[in-house]
Amino acid sequence: MEVQPGKSIFDQHHPPERGLIDDCVHCGFCLPTCPTYALWGEEMDSPRGRIYLMKLGTEGKAELSNTFVEHFDRCLGCMACLTACPSGVQYEKLIETTRAQIERNYPRSLADRLFRKLIFALFPHPRRLRVMALPLLLYQRSGLQKFLRRSGFLKLLPIRLQAMEALLPDLSRESLRVRMPHRIPAQGAKRMRVGLLLGCVQQVFFADVNQATARVLAAEGCEVIIPPNQGCCGALMVHAGVEEQALAFARQTIDVFEEAGVDAIVINAAGCGSSMKGYGYLLRDDPAYAERARKFAGKCKDISEILCELPAQAKRNPLPLRIAYHDACHLQHAQRIKQQPRDVLREIPGLEVLEVPESALCCGSAGIYNLIEPKAAQQLGDRKVSNVLSTGAQMVVSSNPGCLLQLRNGLERARKPIATRHIVEVLDASIRGTSLI
Repeated sequence: MEVQPGKSIFDQHHPPERGLIDDCVHCGFCLPTCPTYALWGEEMDSPRGRIYLMKLGTEGKAELSNTFVEHFDRCLGCMACLTACPSGVQYEKLIETTRAQIERNYPRSLADRLFRKLIFALFPHPRRLRVMALPLLLYQRSGLQKFLRRSGFLKLLPIRLQAMEALLPDLSRESLRVRMPHRIPAQGAKRMRVGLLLGCVQQVFFADVNQATARVLAAEGCEVIIPPNQGCCGALMVHAGVEEQALAFARQTIDVFEEAGVDAIVINAAGCGSSMKGYGYLLRDDPAYAERARKFAGKCKDISEILCELPAQAKRNPLPLRIAYHDACHLQHAQRIKQQPRDVLREIPGLEVLEVPESALCCGSAGIYNLIEPKAAQQLGDRKVSNVLSTGAQMVVSSNPGCLLQLRNGLERARKPIATRHIVEVLDASIRGTSLI
């Protein structure tokens, strides 16, 4: 798009708001916590640099060029700048509206468009993922995966496909067969009626995490309702600027859980929780959903929030382990939930929780970032793994499935195969009295 002085390069549908842009005083507090600035030291790959680009765009002093777009594509959307900013700049709103503008108005290359369409035609759809999972299971169990990795053949693939293959979770027939019941009764006196979000990728590739979540909630006196017709919450699309698809998934999610009649919606994936808590803003223009979305967002809770609000009633059995807790960005920065996961873990006897250096810095997962920008993601992943290993932990624990895949991949590259677990799996093992290693 060519520059026309004085005329914004953005269209009229939710351009980045000038008032939000002007909140940034360019103090630089965001720089040390920004992953891409940490990698390259480039001003335009920092939050304040990107906000300056938005300002230039609104004033018609920049063009929607490859270089302009690249700086926004490189942003992980980790929201570390939110917790670092003393001025309260709402960067999450700025980056998401700018990305939606880019997706509508910037002509990406054919290869880029096709790869992005592949992601969004597959990942938000559990049924399609299940179909794809069957040949992938055969690929892993037949030994073909090990052979191709050792042969070096995979290095001939485009780098994005290499990244997709490297991040494949370990599949099993048992996990692919898991189907959650519609209702799980509370154990003992019922304290809450909660809805459980299964997620899209999560319910296919992390079924064990969903089962553990349901068991823990039931053990803590929650009646767990699992709507069978739930789908993707739209988080991947929100973070990537695919607005219309995100809106459709958000409306469907609201409809499904409203019908379930629950006190709270429990989420065990940080990126999903961040987006669902933002439904009020996402659907602000929809007269049929704006108020419903606001009320719905108020019911959304991360699993660690719920567990801290309900005093523990299930006995915690000892787990003599030294674990490194990795903060998922969309939990600690976007949702401002940092202490609750630690409090949950420290209730477990014998468990030593170790802090990871540079905990505010993203691991490089960031939704689909490790597929779209694999080189930068790998650098960040290797940096995070180095910090995890420096703790001497026996296991790394997080609250987000994407982070766990990224960490596992980095640990494999480092040839340090320590276990990776979701926080709820750790608590579930303690309550059940089972081993994790």
